[in-house]
Amino acid sequence: MSSHEQAVASLISQLALSFDGAVLGAALAYAALRTIFRFKATSTALRKIRGAPYFRVADLRSLLEEDRSDSHEEPIVVIRGAVEARSATDLRSLKSLKSNVLVSQESGDKAVIIQRTQTYIYHEWRGLFGWTSDLRAIIGRSWNKKESTSMRTVPFILVEGGQWPQSDFVIVNMNGSKHPLPLTTVYHQLHPINASPYTFLQALFGHEYPVGLLDEEKILPVGKEISAVGICGFSNGVPEVKACKELPYFLTDMTKDQMLLDLAFKTKILFWSGVVLGSLSIGILGYAFVRYFVLV
Repeated sequence: MSSHEQAVASLISQLALSFDGAVLGAALAYAALRTIFRFKATSTALRKIRGAPYFRVADLRSLLEEDRSDSHEEPIVVIRGAVEARSATDLRSLKSLKSNVLVSQESGDKAVIIQRTQTYIYHEWRGLFGWTSDLRAIIGRSWNKKESTSMRTVPFILVEGGQWPQSDFVIVNMNGSKHPLPLTTVYHQLHPINASPYTFLQALFGHEYPVGLLDEEKILPVGKEISAVGICGFSNGVPEVKACKELPYFLTDMTKDQMLLDLAFKTKILFWSGVVLGSLSIGILGYAFVRYFVLV
């Protein structure tokens, strides 16, 4: 650790322990409060997914019609099916089928989602005088992600795997979803960047300079088996599933049982983290209170 990094670490520790640890106690209390909110949200998601019925695509329409007759609310369901372009249901237009499927430039696979990410990898030398360009580079280099991402999508559906023609399907509505996607990496290549005189000047004065470009392509291929968990209803008489903001998943490789195990594990971790952080914050704030208001 350099002298500048030691100075920054010393400054942070002095600030945290100031007022006999009151600042540190307040920070731990804030972290405990955030953990409690996350625990509550994860527990709610676990309860909803546990109570969500699991449907095969072929049985979805009849079961939804039965539920709709009993309740006006759209249910949360878990559906397992194979990815297919939405135009695949229109057997009268083979031209439309071909035009509505994306093709990966790297692997040649057919897909409904293609995501291309280019990330610049930076290196930082201490420079001629042994210091970096700014304090921000010492405290956290992850604040500015030097990457660009582009995504292409086409409308797609989930169908019963292995059946053709597809008479039963569910439309996947991606509108408003910010959930992670079950993409498959088909291209991952690191391209080195040749040094230039300008790069030498950047390094001389302690500035970051690029040393490589990481190029990645991920796709959601046609035919891949995935699960969709969300709100299911009818759109123009056709079953449709859309994301639920209260759930951490929408489209995933996991089955319902795997989702339940994952959420149960996260719930336990968040619960005990909240207990530990809350206990530490109470102890430190109590000590600071006694020091300032009782022993003074």
